[in-house]
Amino acid sequence: MSSIVMKGTKDGLVIYINSSERQIVLNEILNKLDNAKEFFRGSTIKLVDKLNTLDDDFIKQLQDILKEKYNINVYCDFKKQKEENEKVFSGIYEGRTKFVKNTVRSGQRITYNGNVVIIGDVNSGAEIIAYGNVIVLGVLRGVVHAGANGNRRAIVAAYMLQPTLLKIADVTSRAPDEKIKPKTPEVAKVKENYIVIEPYLPNKFY
Repeated sequence: MSSIVMKGTKDGLVIYINSSERQIVLNEILNKLDNAKEFFRGSTIKLVDKLNTLDDDFIKQLQDILKEKYNINVYCDFKKQKEENEKVFSGIYEGRTKFVKNTVRSGQRITYNGNVVIIGDVNSGAEIIAYGNVIVLGVLRGVVHAGANGNRRAIVAAYMLQPTLLKIADVTSRAPDEKIKPKTPEVAKVKENYIVIEPYLPNKFY
């Protein structure tokens, strides 16, 4: 999946950011703009951070670079996006909860005797183990074990579920070989001794 998607709308050009990797995002934006820099020069671009993992410092850097190179004005409302993103999973990580406010990279392992909320991606090669629920405000590609103390009522939710291995209590599942990008967040839960993945609907599970 591309790190960014550029679309023309009735309100102008919108860049949708699908990655938390700053340098990759920056390089891809610059490459796309370089191909038609005279066309975009002097325009205004809106940024939409779909994973809500890029901070204000990076946005300021991006604004400065695009203004200097192409005289492009960049605007965004990440505070509003952040509030909307957090509302999606509100109510399913009440109680003892560990928040991790960055992408979990390959080789990293996070364990906690409660819920774990990742504000970022979980990369392939990373591992998350929780006694409670695991919530990923991004893409889940690593190994995840929710309900590690035997709790089959635990769930795993993410904006995109692509784990190399997914386990809830004593029930194990693997991601399919091919994955279609979902239109809504997804949740995995145990149902009749199997792990099923469904669209996440607020208030359905708790």
